[in-house]
Amino acid sequence: MEDKLIYPFADIKNKVVLITGGYGYLGKEISNSFNTYSAKVYVLARDVEKFRAEFGTDTSVSFQYCDISDSSSIADAIKTIFNTEGRIDVLINNATYVVGQNPLGISDEQWADTMDGVIGSIYKFIREISKYFIDAKQGKIINVSSMYGMVSPDFAVYDDSPEYLNPPHYGAGKAAVIQLTKYFAHYLGKYNIQVNSISPGPFPSDKVCENEGFISRLKEKTALKRIGKPEDLSGAFILLASTMSDYITGQNIVVDGGWTVM
Repeated sequence: MEDKLIYPFADIKNKVVLITGGYGYLGKEISNSFNTYSAKVYVLARDVEKFRAEFGTDTSVSFQYCDISDSSSIADAIKTIFNTEGRIDVLINNATYVVGQNPLGISDEQWADTMDGVIGSIYKFIREISKYFIDAKQGKIINVSSMYGMVSPDFAVYDDSPEYLNPPHYGAGKAAVIQLTKYFAHYLGKYNIQVNSISPGPFPSDKVCENEGFISRLKEKTALKRIGKPEDLSGAFILLASTMSDYITGQNIVVDGGWTVM
């Protein structure tokens, strides 16, 4: 009990945590946060060379090949990790892919591919992981949505930087992530499985940050008058993965510096 009071997230230690796209700009920080708390972190992704470039060869973070567009690949990746560890505690659905950007120029194929990459892949992961969580009578699923799953973009912010505009099928898919989270929080609740989502706000990459004018406009849209840093997301993920959130389910935690309240 004393350890829990001093180290409130000590229970993260040795938990098996799966993170899709866990070597990307935000995914890497999430992976490193769990690694800091001594979780057994598995990055599910396709490019082992990119993984090694981000984490090096001397790391306790593990790589597991997985193509989020392929149901068989998803099932095989989860099964492989379960057979290795004997358990899985947390699934973080972070990876996504988007095709097409012009709001009125997205083809049928681009729309379908993006909806599969944003919401379809998350459903596939929930479907495949649930059998393990149901057997264990516990498990935590954390889905990554977006502030643009909650509000429309302020198009004036993008007038001088149209290349950064979030397209409509991305926002529609991210809104669906929030609804899917609520659906499965209710459906899986009787098995002691918690399902929540996190909606990041403005977290532009280092490359995007080179555009000072665009970044200035992003800052002005937030209550805190700054853009998000990757480490700003860590606390929400650690909380939802720990026993301190055992009575939290079906919720969407917004980490946006106050963008959506203005």
